[in-house]
Amino acid sequence: MITLYHCRDARSFRALWALEEAGLAYDLKVLPFPPRIRARDYLDINPLGTIPLLVDGETRMTESAAICQYIADRYAPALGVAPADPAYGAYLNALHFGEATLTFPQTLVLRYGQLEPEERRLPQAVADYSKWTLARMRAYDKAHGDADYAAAGRFTVADVSMAYALMLSKVLGLWPDAPPRLQAYFERCAARPAFHRAKAAQGGDGLA
Repeated sequence: MITLYHCRDARSFRALWALEEAGLAYDLKVLPFPPRIRARDYLDINPLGTIPLLVDGETRMTESAAICQYIADRYAPALGVAPADPAYGAYLNALHFGEATLTFPQTLVLRYGQLEPEERRLPQAVADYSKWTLARMRAYDKAHGDADYAAAGRFTVADVSMAYALMLSKVLGLWPDAPPRLQAYFERCAARPAFHRAKAAQGGDGLA
C-alpha cells in the first residue's frame, strides 16, 4: 500500500488529493508542521525533513507536483495527458507552474510573515513576494482566459497543482486580489468530491 507523510493543508495536500482522485488505497501519516522541528523522528524516515514523502514499494518521492504526475502516469491515466496529445505541453506547464511559480514564493510569504519569530520576520520580503505571486496569477489568467481547466478541456492533476497554490493564497490574505476567473476556477476544482474526501482524511484544522 502507498504511504503518504503529510501535514494538514501543506504542499502534501496535492498528493493526498491526487490519491483520492485516483481512488487508490493509502496509509496516511499526518505530522505536525513543520515536521523537521516538531516531529524529529521523521528525519530518520526522510532526512530532508520535508513533506510530502510518498512511499510506494521501492519508490520514494518528495516533490508534490512530481507525485501528482507519478500517480496519474502509473495508476490513473485519465488524470494526466498523454505525450502525443497536443495539450501535453500545456498540461506539464500548468502542473509545474502551480508549484515552482505560484507556491514557492508563497512559502516565503508564509515563513517570513507568519512562521518566523517576530524578530526574524521580513515585511519587505512579504510585500515583494506577495506582489510577485499576484503578478504571476494575472499572467496565467490572461493566458488561459475562460478555460474551465488547465489543459485538455478536463480536470487533470495539473489542476490539483494549480488549485493548491490558489488555496494557499487564501491563508496568506492574497485571495481578494486574485483574478476573479482564477477564484471561480479554484471553486470549481474544490467542489470535486475527491477534494472534500482529502480534507476529511487529513482531519483537524488545516490552513484553509
